[in-house]
Amino acid sequence: MLTYSVSAERVDAHGSVARCKGAEVVLDTDVNGRDDAFNPAELFLAAIAACMIKGIERVLPLIHFSLRGAEVRLNAVRQDAPPKIISVHYELTVDTDESDQRLELLHQNVRKYGTIFNTVAHATELTGIIKRKDER
Repeated sequence: MLTYSVSAERVDAHGSVARCKGAEVVLDTDVNGRDDAFNPAELFLAAIAACMIKGIERVLPLIHFSLRGAEVRLNAVRQDAPPKIISVHYELTVDTDESDQRLELLHQNVRKYGTIFNTVAHATELTGIIKRKDER
């Protein structure tokens, strides 16, 4: 079983910093917000995106999938009372020449084996699509 550890510390009334391994992330913990850091909801979406992209990297050699790049765009809806994210929608764009069937196979693997993806999918509505780059 894997375990994960992160520490976070308040710097001042405008922000905090999270640390793990040799990395640091500045956090927007200012009640008025700030433009130069991720707030908690944005970090939540970034974690889903990172999980999806890491899942792609993990499965590429297993299914012999060829790609030039991948991008994930996510949007969340938050309700006010009680405050919580009630839905997340993503658009996964892959730059590849693989067939539509192989593209769907990649999408199935991302959805099935992502730790954060599966955690979120069990807690809220998580929907999305995969598409080829330059499709509208």
